[in-house]
Amino acid sequence: MSNDQEQKGERIAKALARAGVGSRRDVERMITEGRVWLDGKKLETPAVLVESLQGITVDGEAIGDVAETKLWRMHKRRGTLTTHKDPEGRRTVFDQLPNHVGRVIAVGRLDMNTEGLLLLTNDGELARYLELPANAVLRRYRVRVHGRVDETALKKLEDGLTIDGTHYGSIDAKLEKVQGTNAWLTVAIREGKNREVRRVMEHLGLVVNRLIRTHYGPFSLGTLNDGAVALVPEKQLYEVLADFFKDGTRSVAAPEKKRDPSKWAKGQGTPRR
Repeated sequence: MSNDQEQKGERIAKALARAGVGSRRDVERMITEGRVWLDGKKLETPAVLVESLQGITVDGEAIGDVAETKLWRMHKRRGTLTTHKDPEGRRTVFDQLPNHVGRVIAVGRLDMNTEGLLLLTNDGELARYLELPANAVLRRYRVRVHGRVDETALKKLEDGLTIDGTHYGSIDAKLEKVQGTNAWLTVAIREGKNREVRRVMEHLGLVVNRLIRTHYGPFSLGTLNDGAVALVPEKQLYEVLADFFKDGTRSVAAPEKKRDPSKWAKGQGTPRR
């Protein structure tokens, strides 16, 4: 952290994101909605620098101590929403989380009828890192489609395409198997734009009737049961996201801490010799 940052603090949105309140964008929206207060005064702008979380309240509640960065894998059920509250009362992925998980935010979103791997974290900065298009984190899907699959058209997706003014970058799509009038594809994308896989398949004349995310970056769905949640072991988290932990967690909200690999449980991986 530069001397300038140490003297002036950091933007409140970054500090609250690190505290797990939400992404920076979420926090900025909360400020415009009048939900964030500092030292008894409602904030009018996110352009505020803070040196700690002291005196900050969100929805009338003080922000507690910041926990160590954690990440969970969840097998999202089809028919659930990736949102904390739904005005129509529909089921969300947060409704049945175990109490010990605490306050978390989703890394990106899966639409209501998409299932499979959803990452959850207590660190908004980690969510931002994994979502940023510039980081090009690979997402893999298994897709069941109805219609005739043209493998030549699938191959052309590697060059990217534009649909109704929206450009999609290179997409790796391969035919896995055909079952009657349906077919299974494997699809890999790096941008994660809204409903990207569905829109691209529709553009090819295919109807998606099942969409399962199997991987998000280095993390996989594996054998997680439908609706289950599993904590990513600390050893794995800090090894596969080493670039993020070099500077991504530095914040006035949570002073940087050195890791001690000797304390990692044996069950979290085989120690290197």
